[in-house]
Amino acid sequence: MQKVRTLTVLFFAVGLFLMLIPFNGLAKNETVYVVPIEGTVEKGLYAFLKRSVSEAEAAGAEAVIFEVNTPGGAVDAAAEIGKLLSSAKIKTIAFINNKALSAGAYISLNADEIYMVPGATIGSAAVIDQNGNTAGKKAESYWFAAMQGAAKKNGRDPIYALAMADEKVELPEYGDGKDDLLTLTSDQAIKAGYAEGIVKNLDELIKKLGLAHADIRTIDESFADKVVRFITHPIVIPILLTIGCLGLVVELFSPGFGIPGFMGLSALLLFFYGHIVAGLAGYETIILFVIGVGLILLEFFITGGIAGVLGFISIIASLFLSAENVVHMGISLLIAIGVSILASILLVKVFGKKMRLFKKIVLTDSTSAEKGYVANKSRTELVGLEGYALTALRPSGTVVINDERIDVVSEGSFIQKNARVRVVKAEGPRVIVREIPDSNNNH
Repeated sequence: MQKVRTLTVLFFAVGLFLMLIPFNGLAKNETVYVVPIEGTVEKGLYAFLKRSVSEAEAAGAEAVIFEVNTPGGAVDAAAEIGKLLSSAKIKTIAFINNKALSAGAYISLNADEIYMVPGATIGSAAVIDQNGNTAGKKAESYWFAAMQGAAKKNGRDPIYALAMADEKVELPEYGDGKDDLLTLTSDQAIKAGYAEGIVKNLDELIKKLGLAHADIRTIDESFADKVVRFITHPIVIPILLTIGCLGLVVELFSPGFGIPGFMGLSALLLFFYGHIVAGLAGYETIILFVIGVGLILLEFFITGGIAGVLGFISIIASLFLSAENVVHMGISLLIAIGVSILASILLVKVFGKKMRLFKKIVLTDSTSAEKGYVANKSRTELVGLEGYALTALRPSGTVVINDERIDVVSEGSFIQKNARVRVVKAEGPRVIVREIPDSNNNH
Protein backbone atom coordinates (compact mmCIF):
# COMPACT_ATOMS: atom_id res chain seq x y z
CA MET A 1 0.00 0.00 0.00
CA GLN A 2 2.87 2.32 0.84
CA LYS A 3 4.45 1.61 -2.56
CA VAL A 4 1.22 2.57 -4.34
CA ARG A 5 1.12 5.89 -2.57
CA THR A 6 4.75 6.54 -3.34
CA LEU A 7 4.29 5.78 -7.03
CA THR A 8 1.20 8.03 -7.21
CA VAL A 9 3.08 10.96 -5.71
CA LEU A 10 6.01 10.32 -8.06
CA PHE A 11 3.82 10.27 -11.18
CA PHE A 12 2.07 13.42 -10.04
CA ALA A 13 5.39 15.21 -9.51
CA VAL A 14 6.74 14.09 -12.90
CA GLY A 15 3.54 15.25 -14.63
CA LEU A 16 3.73 18.63 -12.94
CA PHE A 17 7.39 18.96 -13.91
CA LEU A 18 6.64 18.18 -17.58
CA MET A 19 3.87 20.76 -17.60
CA LEU A 20 6.28 23.43 -16.45
CA ILE A 21 8.89 22.64 -19.12
CA PRO A 22 8.51 24.85 -22.27
CA PHE A 23 7.42 22.72 -25.15
CA ASN A 24 9.03 23.65 -28.47
CA GLY A 25 6.05 22.31 -30.37
CA LEU A 26 3.97 25.24 -29.09
CA ALA A 27 5.58 27.37 -31.77
CA LYS A 28 3.44 25.51 -34.23
CA ASN A 29 0.38 27.16 -32.61
CA GLU A 30 1.81 30.67 -33.05
CA THR A 31 0.08 32.82 -35.64
CA VAL A 32 1.55 35.56 -37.78
CA TYR A 33 -0.56 37.85 -39.96
CA VAL A 34 0.81 39.35 -43.18
CA VAL A 35 -0.97 42.51 -44.35
CA PRO A 36 -0.10 44.51 -47.51
CA ILE A 37 0.30 48.31 -47.54
CA GLU A 38 0.38 49.13 -51.23
CA GLY A 39 -0.57 52.01 -53.49
CA THR A 40 -1.64 55.46 -52.34
CA VAL A 41 -2.22 55.97 -48.63
CA GLU A 42 -5.77 57.17 -48.01
CA LYS A 43 -8.67 56.66 -45.61
CA GLY A 44 -9.78 53.52 -47.44
CA LEU A 45 -6.43 51.90 -46.62
CA TYR A 46 -6.81 52.88 -42.97
CA ALA A 47 -10.18 51.12 -42.77
CA PHE A 48 -8.66 47.92 -44.22
CA LEU A 49 -5.65 47.99 -41.86
CA LYS A 50 -7.82 48.67 -38.83
CA ARG A 51 -9.95 45.64 -39.56
CA SER A 52 -6.83 43.51 -40.16
CA VAL A 53 -5.18 44.52 -36.88
CA SER A 54 -8.41 43.86 -34.99
CA GLU A 55 -8.63 40.39 -36.52
CA ALA A 56 -4.99 39.63 -35.62
CA GLU A 57 -5.49 40.81 -32.03
CA ALA A 58 -8.67 38.78 -31.66
CA ALA A 59 -6.80 35.67 -32.90
CA GLY A 60 -4.00 36.23 -30.37
CA ALA A 61 -1.39 36.54 -33.12
CA GLU A 62 2.29 36.71 -32.28
CA ALA A 63 2.90 39.54 -34.73
CA VAL A 64 1.60 41.42 -37.76
CA ILE A 65 3.96 41.91 -40.70
CA PHE A 66 3.04 44.84 -42.94
CA GLU A 67 4.43 44.49 -46.47
CA VAL A 68 5.10 48.10 -47.40
CA ASN A 69 5.36 49.33 -50.97
CA THR A 70 3.88 52.82 -51.30
CA PRO A 71 4.85 56.22 -52.75
CA GLY A 72 2.91 57.97 -49.98
CA GLY A 73 -0.45 59.68 -49.78
CA ALA A 74 -2.68 61.71 -47.47
CA VAL A 75 -1.08 63.01 -44.27
CA ASP A 76 -4.24 62.64 -42.17
CA ALA A 77 -4.69 59.03 -43.27
CA ALA A 78 -1.02 58.31 -42.53
CA ALA A 79 -1.45 59.81 -39.06
CA GLU A 80 -4.38 57.51 -38.33
CA ILE A 81 -2.49 54.45 -39.60
CA GLY A 82 0.60 55.40 -37.60
CA LYS A 83 -1.49 55.67 -34.45
CA LEU A 84 -3.07 52.31 -35.24
CA LEU A 85 0.32 50.59 -35.49
CA SER A 86 1.86 52.23 -32.43
CA SER A 87 -1.15 51.41 -30.24
CA ALA A 88 -1.55 47.79 -31.42
CA LYS A 89 -1.53 45.20 -28.63
CA ILE A 90 0.66 42.86 -30.64
CA LYS A 91 4.08 43.20 -32.25
CA THR A 92 4.09 45.17 -35.52
CA ILE A 93 6.78 44.78 -38.18
CA ALA A 94 7.22 46.90 -41.31
CA PHE A 95 8.67 44.84 -44.16
CA ILE A 96 9.68 47.28 -46.92
CA ASN A 97 9.90 45.16 -50.06
CA ASN A 98 10.37 48.09 -52.42
CA LYS A 99 9.79 51.62 -51.19
CA ALA A 100 8.28 53.44 -48.23
CA LEU A 101 8.22 57.07 -49.22
CA SER A 102 6.48 60.08 -47.70
CA ALA A 103 3.45 58.80 -45.72
CA GLY A 104 4.83 55.28 -46.17
CA ALA A 105 7.99 56.26 -44.30
CA TYR A 106 5.96 57.66 -41.41
CA ILE A 107 3.84 54.49 -41.21
CA SER A 108 6.95 52.30 -41.19
CA LEU A 109 8.55 54.33 -38.40
CA ASN A 110 5.51 53.65 -36.22
CA ALA A 111 6.07 49.88 -36.42
CA ASP A 112 8.01 48.14 -33.66
CA GLU A 113 10.63 46.86 -36.12
CA ILE A 114 11.64 47.59 -39.73
CA TYR A 115 13.14 45.13 -42.21
CA MET A 116 14.02 45.87 -45.82
CA VAL A 117 14.92 43.95 -48.95
CA PRO A 118 18.21 44.81 -50.72
CA GLY A 119 17.80 48.04 -52.68
CA ALA A 120 14.63 49.14 -50.87
CA THR A 121 14.26 52.80 -49.87
CA ILE A 122 12.67 54.81 -47.08
CA GLY A 123 12.29 58.58 -46.76
CA SER A 124 11.46 61.60 -48.95
CA ALA A 125 8.59 62.59 -46.68
CA ALA A 126 7.81 66.23 -47.49
CA VAL A 127 4.21 67.33 -46.87
CA ILE A 128 2.66 68.84 -50.00
CA ASP A 129 -0.81 69.97 -51.10
CA GLN A 130 -2.95 68.61 -53.94
CA ASN A 131 -1.20 70.83 -56.46
CA GLY A 132 2.23 69.47 -55.56
CA ASN A 133 3.30 72.62 -53.73
CA THR A 134 4.85 72.73 -50.26
CA ALA A 135 2.18 72.96 -47.58
CA GLY A 136 1.86 75.88 -45.17
CA LYS A 137 4.03 76.48 -42.12
CA LYS A 138 1.51 74.98 -39.69
CA ALA A 139 1.18 71.76 -41.69
CA GLU A 140 4.96 71.48 -42.04
CA SER A 141 5.51 72.08 -38.32
CA TYR A 142 3.01 69.34 -37.45
CA TRP A 143 4.56 66.89 -39.91
CA PHE A 144 8.14 67.54 -38.73
CA ALA A 145 7.08 66.87 -35.15
CA ALA A 146 5.14 63.74 -36.16
CA MET A 147 8.10 62.27 -38.06
CA GLN A 148 10.51 62.90 -35.18
CA GLY A 149 8.02 61.56 -32.65
CA ALA A 150 7.59 58.32 -34.61
CA ALA A 151 11.36 57.83 -34.72
CA LYS A 152 11.87 58.56 -30.99
CA LYS A 153 9.08 56.15 -30.04
CA ASN A 154 11.17 53.19 -31.19
CA GLY A 155 14.57 54.52 -30.11
CA ARG A 156 15.70 55.87 -33.48
CA ASP A 157 17.68 59.08 -33.95
CA PRO A 158 15.05 61.72 -34.92
CA ILE A 159 17.50 63.77 -37.01
CA TYR A 160 17.13 61.34 -39.89
CA ALA A 161 13.34 61.46 -39.75
CA LEU A 162 13.49 65.26 -39.77
CA ALA A 163 15.88 65.20 -42.75
CA MET A 164 13.35 63.03 -44.59
CA ALA A 165 10.71 65.74 -44.17
CA ASP A 166 12.71 68.98 -44.10
CA GLU A 167 15.03 69.73 -47.01
CA LYS A 168 16.88 72.30 -44.92
CA VAL A 169 18.41 69.54 -42.77
CA GLU A 170 21.60 68.33 -44.46
CA LEU A 171 23.29 64.97 -43.88
CA PRO A 172 26.09 64.83 -46.49
CA GLU A 173 27.36 61.46 -45.26
CA TYR A 174 24.10 59.94 -46.55
CA GLY A 175 24.15 61.73 -49.88
CA ASP A 176 21.70 64.33 -48.64
CA GLY A 177 22.78 67.54 -50.31
CA LYS A 178 21.40 71.03 -50.11
CA ASP A 179 17.64 71.33 -50.68
CA ASP A 180 17.33 67.53 -50.92
CA LEU A 181 15.09 65.32 -48.82
CA LEU A 182 16.79 62.34 -47.19
CA THR A 183 16.06 58.93 -48.70
CA LEU A 184 17.84 55.95 -47.18
CA THR A 185 18.68 52.74 -48.97
CA SER A 186 18.50 49.48 -47.03
CA ASP A 187 22.23 49.58 -46.25
CA GLN A 188 22.06 53.21 -45.15
CA ALA A 189 18.98 52.46 -43.02
CA ILE A 190 20.92 49.76 -41.16
CA LYS A 191 23.80 52.20 -40.57
CA ALA A 192 21.44 54.93 -39.32
CA GLY A 193 19.56 52.51 -37.07
CA TYR A 194 16.39 52.83 -39.14
CA ALA A 195 16.13 49.10 -39.90
CA GLU A 196 16.71 45.97 -37.87
CA GLY A 197 17.86 43.89 -40.80
CA ILE A 198 17.99 43.16 -44.52
CA VAL A 199 16.23 40.05 -45.86
CA LYS A 200 15.71 38.75 -49.37
CA ASN A 201 12.04 37.93 -49.02
CA LEU A 202 9.17 37.34 -46.61
CA ASP A 203 10.13 33.72 -45.91
CA GLU A 204 13.61 34.76 -44.82
CA LEU A 205 12.12 37.42 -42.58
CA ILE A 206 9.82 34.91 -40.88
CA LYS A 207 12.77 32.59 -40.23
CA LYS A 208 14.83 35.47 -38.88
CA LEU A 209 12.06 36.30 -36.45
CA GLY A 210 12.09 32.72 -35.17
CA LEU A 211 8.59 32.05 -36.45
CA ALA A 212 9.36 29.39 -39.05
CA HIS A 213 6.79 27.02 -37.53
CA ALA A 214 4.10 29.67 -37.08
CA ASP A 215 0.76 29.66 -38.87
CA ILE A 216 1.14 32.36 -41.54
CA ARG A 217 -2.14 34.05 -42.43
CA THR A 218 -2.16 36.54 -45.28
CA ILE A 219 -4.97 39.07 -45.35
CA ASP A 220 -5.53 40.33 -48.87
CA GLU A 221 -7.78 43.21 -49.73
CA SER A 222 -11.27 42.03 -50.63
CA PHE A 223 -13.14 43.38 -53.63
CA ALA A 224 -15.07 45.70 -51.29
CA ASP A 225 -11.79 46.98 -49.81
CA LYS A 226 -10.43 47.73 -53.28
CA VAL A 227 -13.64 49.50 -54.25
CA VAL A 228 -13.52 51.64 -51.11
CA ARG A 229 -9.88 52.58 -51.68
CA PHE A 230 -10.64 53.43 -55.31
CA ILE A 231 -13.67 55.63 -54.68
CA THR A 232 -11.99 57.50 -51.79
CA HIS A 233 -8.96 58.36 -53.93
CA PRO A 234 -8.49 62.16 -54.22
CA ILE A 235 -8.67 61.96 -58.03
CA VAL A 236 -11.78 59.76 -58.14
CA ILE A 237 -13.85 61.90 -55.75
CA PRO A 238 -14.25 64.87 -58.20
CA ILE A 239 -15.17 62.40 -60.97
CA LEU A 240 -17.92 60.82 -58.86
CA LEU A 241 -19.23 64.25 -57.85
CA THR A 242 -19.18 65.41 -61.48
CA ILE A 243 -21.22 62.40 -62.61
CA GLY A 244 -23.60 62.96 -59.71
CA CYS A 245 -24.11 66.67 -60.42
CA LEU A 246 -24.41 66.22 -64.19
CA GLY A 247 -26.92 63.39 -63.80
CA LEU A 248 -29.14 65.39 -61.45
CA VAL A 249 -28.94 68.55 -63.59
CA VAL A 250 -29.96 66.67 -66.74
CA GLU A 251 -32.73 64.90 -64.82
CA LEU A 252 -34.24 68.22 -63.75
CA PHE A 253 -34.81 69.14 -67.39
CA SER A 254 -36.26 65.79 -68.42
CA PRO A 255 -39.72 64.39 -67.68
CA GLY A 256 -40.04 61.62 -65.09
CA PHE A 257 -36.98 59.86 -63.69
CA GLY A 258 -34.63 58.08 -66.08
CA ILE A 259 -31.05 57.12 -66.86
CA PRO A 260 -29.38 60.49 -66.01
CA GLY A 261 -30.96 60.56 -62.56
CA PHE A 262 -30.06 56.92 -61.92
CA MET A 263 -26.42 57.55 -62.89
CA GLY A 264 -26.24 60.67 -60.74
CA LEU A 265 -27.68 59.00 -57.66
CA SER A 266 -25.51 55.91 -58.17
CA ALA A 267 -22.34 58.04 -58.29
CA LEU A 268 -23.31 59.90 -55.12
CA LEU A 269 -24.26 56.68 -53.33
CA LEU A 270 -20.85 55.22 -54.25
CA PHE A 271 -19.23 58.34 -52.81
CA PHE A 272 -21.08 57.92 -49.50
CA TYR A 273 -20.51 54.15 -49.40
CA GLY A 274 -16.75 54.62 -49.64
CA HIS A 275 -16.70 57.37 -47.03
CA ILE A 276 -18.88 55.43 -44.59
CA VAL A 277 -16.70 52.31 -44.79
CA ALA A 278 -13.59 54.48 -44.46
CA GLY A 279 -15.09 56.02 -41.31
CA LEU A 280 -15.41 59.53 -42.75
CA ALA A 281 -19.21 59.79 -42.92
CA GLY A 282 -21.92 58.91 -40.42
CA TYR A 283 -25.64 58.30 -40.60
CA GLU A 284 -26.40 62.01 -40.21
CA THR A 285 -24.81 62.73 -43.59
CA ILE A 286 -26.86 59.97 -45.24
CA ILE A 287 -30.07 61.33 -43.69
CA LEU A 288 -29.28 64.83 -44.94
CA PHE A 289 -28.46 63.45 -48.39
CA VAL A 290 -31.73 61.48 -48.56
CA ILE A 291 -33.68 64.59 -47.53
CA GLY A 292 -31.97 66.51 -50.34
CA VAL A 293 -32.81 63.85 -52.91
CA GLY A 294 -36.41 63.78 -51.66
CA LEU A 295 -36.74 67.53 -52.11
CA ILE A 296 -35.38 67.31 -55.65
CA LEU A 297 -37.85 64.54 -56.49
CA LEU A 298 -40.61 66.69 -54.99
CA GLU A 299 -39.68 69.39 -57.49
CA PHE A 300 -41.07 67.13 -60.25
CA PHE A 301 -44.57 67.39 -58.77
CA ILE A 302 -44.73 70.99 -57.56
CA THR A 303 -43.77 74.28 -59.15
CA GLY A 304 -41.71 77.16 -57.82
CA GLY A 305 -38.19 75.75 -57.66
CA ILE A 306 -37.84 76.20 -53.88
CA ALA A 307 -37.84 72.46 -53.17
CA GLY A 308 -35.14 71.86 -55.79
CA VAL A 309 -32.89 74.61 -54.39
CA LEU A 310 -33.27 73.33 -50.82
CA GLY A 311 -32.55 69.81 -52.09
CA PHE A 312 -29.27 70.87 -53.72
CA ILE A 313 -28.26 72.77 -50.55
CA SER A 314 -28.94 69.66 -48.44
CA ILE A 315 -26.90 67.44 -50.76
CA ILE A 316 -23.95 69.84 -50.80
CA ALA A 317 -24.09 70.16 -47.00
CA SER A 318 -24.01 66.35 -46.66
CA LEU A 319 -20.95 66.21 -48.93
CA PHE A 320 -19.08 68.71 -46.78
CA LEU A 321 -20.03 66.84 -43.59
CA SER A 322 -18.54 63.64 -45.01
CA ALA A 323 -15.32 65.32 -46.15
CA GLU A 324 -12.04 64.66 -44.36
CA ASN A 325 -10.78 68.00 -45.67
CA VAL A 326 -13.22 70.86 -46.26
CA VAL A 327 -10.87 72.69 -48.66
CA HIS A 328 -10.33 69.60 -50.81
CA MET A 329 -14.08 68.96 -50.87
CA GLY A 330 -14.73 72.57 -51.90
CA ILE A 331 -12.26 72.22 -54.77
CA SER A 332 -13.81 68.91 -55.81
CA LEU A 333 -17.30 70.45 -55.80
CA LEU A 334 -16.16 73.45 -57.83
CA ILE A 335 -14.62 71.09 -60.39
CA ALA A 336 -17.79 68.98 -60.45
CA ILE A 337 -20.13 71.96 -60.85
CA GLY A 338 -17.94 73.61 -63.48
CA VAL A 339 -17.60 70.46 -65.56
CA SER A 340 -21.34 69.78 -65.19
CA ILE A 341 -22.24 73.23 -66.50
CA LEU A 342 -19.86 72.96 -69.45
CA ALA A 343 -21.00 69.43 -70.23
CA SER A 344 -24.66 70.45 -70.06
CA ILE A 345 -24.10 73.32 -72.48
CA LEU A 346 -22.10 71.10 -74.82
CA LEU A 347 -24.67 68.32 -74.81
CA VAL A 348 -27.60 70.67 -75.38
CA LYS A 349 -26.01 72.97 -77.96
CA VAL A 350 -23.92 70.50 -79.96
CA PHE A 351 -25.59 67.13 -79.53
CA GLY A 352 -29.10 68.21 -78.62
CA LYS A 353 -30.53 67.63 -82.10
CA LYS A 354 -28.69 64.35 -82.71
CA MET A 355 -29.27 62.46 -79.48
CA ARG A 356 -32.64 60.90 -78.77
CA LEU A 357 -32.35 61.66 -75.09
CA PHE A 358 -32.01 65.38 -75.66
CA LYS A 359 -34.80 65.45 -78.21
CA LYS A 360 -37.05 64.76 -75.23
CA ILE A 361 -35.43 67.52 -73.20
CA VAL A 362 -34.82 70.31 -75.72
CA LEU A 363 -37.61 71.94 -77.77
CA THR A 364 -36.42 71.86 -81.36
CA ASP A 365 -39.66 72.96 -83.11
CA SER A 366 -39.83 76.56 -84.26
CA THR A 367 -42.80 78.78 -85.20
CA SER A 368 -41.36 79.82 -88.54
CA ALA A 369 -43.21 81.39 -91.46
CA GLU A 370 -42.40 78.33 -93.57
CA LYS A 371 -44.56 76.26 -91.22
CA GLY A 372 -47.50 78.68 -91.45
CA TYR A 373 -46.83 80.80 -88.37
CA VAL A 374 -47.27 84.58 -88.86
CA ALA A 375 -46.04 87.05 -86.27
CA ASN A 376 -48.22 90.07 -85.30
CA LYS A 377 -47.28 93.12 -87.39
CA SER A 378 -46.65 96.54 -85.94
CA ARG A 379 -49.37 99.09 -86.96
CA THR A 380 -47.22 102.18 -86.87
CA GLU A 381 -48.93 103.43 -90.08
CA LEU A 382 -52.07 104.12 -88.05
CA VAL A 383 -50.42 106.79 -85.84
CA GLY A 384 -52.18 110.16 -86.40
CA LEU A 385 -55.25 108.70 -88.16
CA GLU A 386 -58.76 109.37 -86.86
CA GLY A 387 -61.83 107.18 -86.56
CA TYR A 388 -64.73 106.49 -84.21
CA ALA A 389 -65.36 104.06 -81.38
CA LEU A 390 -67.46 101.13 -82.57
CA THR A 391 -67.75 99.99 -78.93
CA ALA A 392 -67.19 101.71 -75.62
CA LEU A 393 -63.51 101.61 -74.59
CA ARG A 394 -63.10 100.40 -70.96
CA PRO A 395 -60.16 100.94 -71.78
CA SER A 396 -60.04 98.30 -74.56
CA GLY A 397 -62.51 97.99 -77.37
CA THR A 398 -62.94 98.33 -81.11
CA VAL A 399 -62.71 101.37 -83.36
CA VAL A 400 -63.23 101.95 -87.08
CA ILE A 401 -60.54 103.72 -89.04
CA ASN A 402 -60.84 104.00 -92.82
CA ASP A 403 -63.56 101.33 -92.78
CA GLU A 404 -61.23 98.87 -90.91
CA ARG A 405 -62.20 97.45 -87.54
CA ILE A 406 -59.23 97.59 -85.18
CA ASP A 407 -58.85 96.38 -81.59
CA VAL A 408 -57.43 99.22 -79.50
CA VAL A 409 -56.98 100.50 -75.96
CA SER A 410 -57.45 104.03 -74.69
CA GLU A 411 -54.78 105.91 -72.78
CA GLY A 412 -56.60 104.94 -69.60
CA SER A 413 -59.82 106.92 -69.59
CA PHE A 414 -63.28 105.65 -70.51
CA ILE A 415 -64.38 106.53 -74.06
CA GLN A 416 -68.03 106.29 -75.05
CA LYS A 417 -69.34 104.49 -78.11
CA ASN A 418 -69.32 106.56 -81.34
CA ALA A 419 -66.83 109.07 -79.90
CA ARG A 420 -64.20 110.43 -82.27
CA VAL A 421 -60.68 109.07 -81.54
CA ARG A 422 -57.16 109.54 -82.84
CA VAL A 423 -54.34 106.97 -82.84
CA VAL A 424 -51.47 108.36 -80.70
CA LYS A 425 -49.16 105.34 -80.43
CA ALA A 426 -48.57 101.87 -81.89
CA GLU A 427 -46.42 99.41 -79.91
CA GLY A 428 -46.19 96.29 -82.03
CA PRO A 429 -49.73 94.96 -82.34
CA ARG A 430 -50.96 97.22 -79.50
CA VAL A 431 -52.75 100.37 -80.78
CA ILE A 432 -53.42 103.23 -78.34
CA VAL A 433 -56.05 105.91 -79.01
CA ARG A 434 -57.13 109.21 -77.47
CA GLU A 435 -60.59 110.82 -77.58
CA ILE A 436 -60.92 113.96 -79.75
CA PRO A 437 -62.62 116.68 -77.62
CA ASP A 438 -65.98 118.16 -78.67
CA SER A 439 -66.56 115.45 -81.20
CA ASN A 440 -70.04 114.02 -80.59
CA ASN A 441 -71.10 113.12 -84.13
CA ASN A 442 -72.97 109.86 -84.40
CA HIS A 443 -72.50 107.30 -87.15
